[in-house]
Amino acid sequence: MKEVIGVRFRQAGKIYYFGPKDIDVKVGDHVIVETARGVEYGSVVLGKREVNEEELVAAVKDIIRVATPEDDEKVLENKEKEKKAKGICLEKIAKHGLEMKLIGVEYTFDNNKVLFYFTADGRIDFRELVKDLASVFRTRIELRQIGVRDETKTLGGIGICGRPLCCKTFLSDFAPVSIKMAKDQNLSLNPTKISGICGRLMCCLKNEQETYEYLNSKLPDVGDYVNTSDGLRGQVQSVNVLRQSVKIIVEINDEREIREYKVDELKFKHKQRKEKVDLSDVELKALEELERKDKTKQKLED
Repeated sequence: MKEVIGVRFRQAGKIYYFGPKDIDVKVGDHVIVETARGVEYGSVVLGKREVNEEELVAAVKDIIRVATPEDDEKVLENKEKEKKAKGICLEKIAKHGLEMKLIGVEYTFDNNKVLFYFTADGRIDFRELVKDLASVFRTRIELRQIGVRDETKTLGGIGICGRPLCCKTFLSDFAPVSIKMAKDQNLSLNPTKISGICGRLMCCLKNEQETYEYLNSKLPDVGDYVNTSDGLRGQVQSVNVLRQSVKIIVEINDEREIREYKVDELKFKHKQRKEKVDLSDVELKALEELERKDKTKQKLED
């Protein structure tokens, strides 16, 4: 077991573990730590706790110190530098005629490096741009291309629910979201209704998926034949997942009629719930590749 604290470097960013050493730190404190990018300024979001060393991805470094008022002042100065650096970078991008969109600029705490985040449709040859920026800032320059989800997380905004975006406020990682989730939740498959500001499927589809999988497992599928508590047999016309009710087409005296029943009033073969399996990104890509090959093979055979 190793004693650690959790530190974040940006709002809704990933949490990294550091050793508290013999320093008294609590949640809300700002600390100075050493990272792969150099010396950084972060906020303590998890208090002292013990974790199994097997759970730690890499060696845990100790914090350097609790941030001083001078450190807080330096962070504010860096924020002002970032605004100026963004303006300069935009001028250089226009000068070189590069088709890229600058999203943000970030100074490391020790000013050892300046990072420029951008989006682009394809690969960009920014070697000349880097040379120009290095001659202006006289420090290490890093241009990092990010995706549309990361762009939205950086810029923020208001979702269709009227609240600030989840990715900007509390989501530290992007969970995989599929169109199957929208189908399971009986949502309209209109892209404008199930897509977020980033243009991708809304992350919140993942929030209720487990509940919908559980509720759907208790319901028959549309088109199935079921027996009712009043001795009738009919075909399922529609289901209401949240109310756990089913509309059945039954035949009475040679006339077809639609009746609604609670799922407890029906007899049918229940579906087996699939056990939840967490796969790594590598395993998911491997499965997708196998599926693609199987589909290609099937088309060739047809």
